[in-house]
Amino acid sequence: LTATIKKTNCMVIFINQIRMKIGVMFGSPETTTGGNALKFYASVRLDIRRIGSIKKGEEIIGSETRVKVVKNKVAPPFKTAEFDILYGEGISREGEIIDLGVVAKIVDKSGAWYAYQGEKIGQGKDNSREFLRENAGLAHEIENKIRESLGVALQAPAAAAE
Repeated sequence: LTATIKKTNCMVIFINQIRMKIGVMFGSPETTTGGNALKFYASVRLDIRRIGSIKKGEEIIGSETRVKVVKNKVAPPFKTAEFDILYGEGISREGEIIDLGVVAKIVDKSGAWYAYQGEKIGQGKDNSREFLRENAGLAHEIENKIRESLGVALQAPAAAAE
């Protein structure tokens, strides 16, 4: 299978489930179904877990998600990432800008309030996310400052409108 995949220059994604091993005293009691072939031949294995819910009022509108790289043959393994997945939308770009901005100290967080250059963006992550969605220019500016702080190439203004 791997030779055919390489020849056709494509990617194959397998989705599996976790089962619990009974009577395990040491180590993780979790195991995946289907034997060991996928574990051995996969180039990258990710452990994706829902760690919380995103609510608007009483309605659940998304999931807080943690992804852990369990195996990686093409880059350093054992990294983790956390992000928001909004139902009907996908990974929240604005939520990532807020989270990474706080980590890079570009966006200030004081209690539930988020601020950029002394100007309040919103109270709570949902309101701040909505503010950045409505003000794409400001979101692009913050994103480029984050990219600059990480040493990643800046994004052109035209691509931010997409």
